[in-house]
Amino acid sequence: MTTGGGDRSCLALRLAGPLQSWGSESRFNRRDTDVMPTKSGVVGLLAAAEGRHRGDPILDLVNLRLGVRADQPGTLLRDYHTVSDYRGLPLLSSASDARGLQKKTSPTKHTAVTRRYYLQDAVFVAVVEGDRSLVSGLAEAVRCPAFPLALGRRSCVPSQPLLIRPEGGADDALWPGDLRANLSLVPWQASTSHRRKVQRTSGPIEHVRLAASSDSHDGDDVRTDVPVSFAHRDRAFTMRRVTHTWVEVPTGFTSDDSAPTSGRNHDPFSLLGW
Repeated sequence: MTTGGGDRSCLALRLAGPLQSWGSESRFNRRDTDVMPTKSGVVGLLAAAEGRHRGDPILDLVNLRLGVRADQPGTLLRDYHTVSDYRGLPLLSSASDARGLQKKTSPTKHTAVTRRYYLQDAVFVAVVEGDRSLVSGLAEAVRCPAFPLALGRRSCVPSQPLLIRPEGGADDALWPGDLRANLSLVPWQASTSHRRKVQRTSGPIEHVRLAASSDSHDGDDVRTDVPVSFAHRDRAFTMRRVTHTWVEVPTGFTSDDSAPTSGRNHDPFSLLGW
């Protein structure tokens, strides 16, 4: 994996929506989600933005360095499903016969239970670092994607524009500097309600401490979420090493912002004219 040299830049994405699901260990009828976006999920999003099909090469996207920051962790949601054939026929199994056709379940099963897990009301910042020309093209693709973009699963759509531009008003969406520096420089992306919750509990603090992880050759953890191919019949994944850390990000709060003590200025009877 390339980590430095040349003219490199970063692209910052705001991954926010009612539901997200970033699976790396999902099997059969149980579809889990990781607590942070996976590399396969982010690479898949960028590939869809560029209009790449499932069998197209993705090595250039895989070689991008990825860092993820949890601006608003969200909560876990379990969605309970039952699956059956509307014609009343037995369900098919994952096994196939000599002709490549799916076999029927044995013993015969007419209803299957599936459990799907999501993160609800979560907000993440994903920063990808790579060659400036590649990252610049990805920024344009995310701005006007060829295929609909999703937060892990196709049903999980973003709720706001994904691109986060550097402050300063420039049209360029690229962030100068390296990945780890930009994980601290990108402004806090939490929702208004989450900011108010933090403010009520902690007051108008100047910085908030956020969990983050990034690609690293000497990382202390291993993730099996690097896609080799997204092709239906040849889907495969390999490993990467990551470093987990904490970053301090400005909140934008000031000492004049409303804090828990500001309730003394609220008069609940004023609406009644009392």
